[in-house]
Order: sequence, then structure tokens, then C-alpha cells
Amino acid sequence: MRSQRIDRHRRFHLQDQRLNPLPLDLAAIGGLLLLSAFFSGSETALTAASRPWIHLHAARGDRRALRVQRLLDRREQMISAILLGNNLVNILASALATRALIEQFGGAGVLYATVVMTLLVLVFAEILPKTVAIRHADRIAPWVAIPIAPLVTLLTPLTMVVGAVFRLGGRLGRAASTGRTAREELRGAIELAATAGVRRRDRNMLRSVLDLDHVTVRSVMVPRVRMLTLDASQPTDVLASEVLRNPYTRYPVWEDERENIIGILHARKLFMRIQQMGEAKSIDIREVLDEPWYVPDVTTLAHQLDSFRARQTPMALVVDEYGALEGLVTLKDILEDIVGDIPDEFDPVRTLPQPETDQSVIVPGDTSVRDLNRRYDWQLPTDGAPTIAGLVIDEAEELPEEGAEVQVPGFAVQVLRKDGARLVRLRLRPNAQLQ
Repeated sequence: MRSQRIDRHRRFHLQDQRLNPLPLDLAAIGGLLLLSAFFSGSETALTAASRPWIHLHAARGDRRALRVQRLLDRREQMISAILLGNNLVNILASALATRALIEQFGGAGVLYATVVMTLLVLVFAEILPKTVAIRHADRIAPWVAIPIAPLVTLLTPLTMVVGAVFRLGGRLGRAASTGRTAREELRGAIELAATAGVRRRDRNMLRSVLDLDHVTVRSVMVPRVRMLTLDASQPTDVLASEVLRNPYTRYPVWEDERENIIGILHARKLFMRIQQMGEAKSIDIREVLDEPWYVPDVTTLAHQLDSFRARQTPMALVVDEYGALEGLVTLKDILEDIVGDIPDEFDPVRTLPQPETDQSVIVPGDTSVRDLNRRYDWQLPTDGAPTIAGLVIDEAEELPEEGAEVQVPGFAVQVLRKDGARLVRLRLRPNAQLQ
């Protein structure tokens, strides 16, 4: 009897050994952790991949890029499917580990399983794959999109339910949304480009293009006091001589008072008429004038560019809300706001100086605030006066005296020279240098 009990015990023991699921559990846990790492890396690669890069290659017919683009167009469904798959394999791996360790260590196996699986999932299924994926997102995304695309399709019913719950509970989230736009993302990319070695001049041009819908012609126009105009009461030969002495093609012509512009004189048109008539004295200047074109000072540069193209003329007179003449704007003024100065053989060379040892600079009062920001990477406010002298007067709320110092945002500005009511020369010093 005793020998029979021993034989029966040995048979049960051998059967337990044959049915011991520990090796299978460990293999299954390893496979599930690999799947978890795949899901984590795929999510990071697909969301971190460069949209411009993907769009460019998709436009060229790259099938892998097209697949990624289609997934990104269904971003919510894609992320929901990946998270469902990732959580499913993580939970299953944790359940298998808990069962295996309970069988080995009893009740303490729950604690052991929690610690071990937390470390394994955190290191091998989260940190490691996501680190690799974010470093090589553009290369990894096209490959992981191959298995992820059918998974998203397979889990569409579940992701639709998840999406419905999200939309139902996310109304408050949408109300508090920051409203980030593609334009803001581009601005952020431009600022980030500074750390990637992109030249300041290139960054300035990109910023200026994005600003076309916000900057007005008042910021780039030639002010009235600097306009070169012609007096219609002068003899035509005198006007022709004046045109020859200056480098411009078009000239506003006034009568009685300088703000009463009666037309625009085109130099070519004038000299063609002189050639026809044989002399200038017998020509009535009004016969060769074009109708003046007035635009409000709040017109954006983007709109003005469109208007220049539509009217096929590169110059307009700028007026305020009362119809008073403020200045003139040309196509060249807008282009220079984007690409910087475009000098020709007739233009006087006008460059901003290098900062002095205390980082201060001395500039003319009529220097554009936008030019200062571009040249020195400053952040002077551009939503007010277009020139630094105007900004100083706005901040002081009076006309400062020569030698006075006025605080503008981030800077102390000293009036070095004043001519009547005009601030001729100013010194700007960053406030950080005062400390």
C-alpha cells in the first residue's frame, strides 16, 4: 500500500512538472512586453514625425509617407487604437506575471509582480522605445505605419466609442483650448530654428511673411515729411530737371498746399511727352498726371500687396481716418520689410550700427521699430508708432527734452539730439545693462 501511494505521488509530481506553465508564462510576458514597446514607440514616432517632411514626401508619391499622412489625418482614432492595444498587452502581461509569481511565492507574489512589471514596463516598454522613436521619428514612422494602419481599421468600432465619450466629456476642454493655429506652430518652428543654426536674416524673412496679415502700411510707409513731391505751379522744364536729379520713377504733385495732391507724375510718361512736343515749356503738367490712389493707414501689407497686383501700380498715398495725408507706400517698401534693404546705385546707404560695449546703440529717431527688432533681435512693441521716436513719445506721453531719458518696454532711451519737435538722435540701452 505504501509503495502504491509513493508511486501515485510521483506520477502526480511528474504530471505537475509537465504542466508547469512558468516557462510559457515567461515567454508570453516577454512577447507582450515587445508588443508594448512596439505600441509605445509607434505612438511616439507617428506623433513626433515632421508633418512638413511627411507632406513633402507624400506629395512626391512616397507610399509609406502617404500611409503615415492618412494615419495622421485620423489622429484621434490612431492614438485610441494604439492606446487600446498598448493597455491590453500591458494588462495581460501583468496578469500573467502575477499568476506566475503567486504560484511560486504565494501571497507575496502580488507585491513581487507589481515591482517587477512596473520596472520592466517603464524601462523596456516605455522609456527605451520612446527615446529611440523620438530621435528617429521620421525614419521609424513610415515603417510602423504598415502594421498600425490595419490595426486602426480593425479597432475602428471601439475607437469610435472612445471618441464619442471623449467628445462628450471634452467640451470643457475645448472651451479652454488655447486655439493653437498652424501659423503659431510656424512661428514656434522659426524660433526653434535659431538653435539649429538658421541665419538670423532667414528667420527675419520668415517672420515678416507671417506678419503680412497683421502689419499695416503705416509701419512701412515713407512719412509725409520725407516725401519728395513736386509743385504743379512750377514750369514743366523745372519739374523735368527736378525729376532728372532724383532717382525715383513716380512723384506726387501738389497744388496750393503740400497735402493737396492732384496727381502722380511718372518720369517716363513726362519725357515721352517732351520728346513728342520737342520741348517741356509748352506742356501742361496736368496732362501727364495719373490719378492719385489713396489707401487707409490701417491696410495690412498682405491686402496692399494684392491691391498692387490688381491695380498694376506700385505706389499709393496713405491717409488717416480723417483723410489727412500721412505718407506714401510702395511695393519696394513692402518687399524691404520682408527681405531687408534693397539698395540700388542711387539709394543712400543706411545701416544700423554695431552695439557699443554696454550693448547700447545710437540711431536716428526715424528708424523703424521693426528694423531695430530685426537687426538686434529685440522685442520692442510694434503695435503702436512705427518709428522709435514715435514710440518714445507715446511712452513719455509728452515731447521729451534733449538729454531726457524715457523708459520703453525693456529699454532706456536717451534723447541725444532734438530739432524743434523732432527727435533726431536717440540712444537705446537694454535695461538689463543698467543692473
